[in-house]
Amino acid sequence: MSREQAGESKTATRFNDRVENYAAHRPGYPPGVSDLLREELGLTKVSKVADVGSGTGFLSELLLGEGCEVTCVEPNDAMRAVAEANLKSYPNFRSVKGTAEATTLDAASFDFVTAAQAFHWFDPEGARREFRRILKPGGRVVLVWNMRRLDSSPFLRDYESLLREFGTDYAQVNCEQVSDERIAEFFGGEFGVKSFDNFQPVDFASLRGRLLSSSYVPLEGHPNHEPMLARLRRVFDEHQREGRVRIEYDAKVFYGRLGADSAG
Repeated sequence: MSREQAGESKTATRFNDRVENYAAHRPGYPPGVSDLLREELGLTKVSKVADVGSGTGFLSELLLGEGCEVTCVEPNDAMRAVAEANLKSYPNFRSVKGTAEATTLDAASFDFVTAAQAFHWFDPEGARREFRRILKPGGRVVLVWNMRRLDSSPFLRDYESLLREFGTDYAQVNCEQVSDERIAEFFGGEFGVKSFDNFQPVDFASLRGRLLSSSYVPLEGHPNHEPMLARLRRVFDEHQREGRVRIEYDAKVFYGRLGADSAG
């Protein structure tokens, strides 16, 4: 199995049992992200965007709200179905089954390629080659993450400790593991970085759903599932104020044009 096929298989199945919680309890993106796209990067109503690894459509909906044409590319059937149900009312929405390394899209067709909460699942070399193929000359790539703050509050420190204790492969797949060096190598030239504050005030049910949306936590039937939820209850009860806790994020955006291919 090639690296591209292995990546497709992993991404296409990993969230199968978590889609409902993912769609309901993951955060959206703050207004600064759309402001950046529009005011600094030139996104307009005539822009054509390929949103790759689009999942349940959080960034896609933001882009559609700007009036541009958005093609969602997602390998996971269940996640793609949620996006198709939620976004079907937008006339400029299109959805295809594909991967970052094999989007199925036409060459030189897009002004932007975006990837939100997804690049860490890609094979960078294969994705770079495919993005160069589908972008128009001068087109831009925009990579977006909501990166959860790990220690900006006592609650977040305890939540991070819970993940490290109960996460099945948290250290390996946590998106914060994507280094600046890896992103710089992907762009192959100059790129910009912006960060915006983002947060979720959540009650216990929403915190539980947010936890269970993560691909690295044990689900029902695993021996650590109930102990993990018991710990979550204790963490929430200790830190809640008026029935809520606050999950804080840095919404980070990396953007630029792909440089020339490196030798080899």
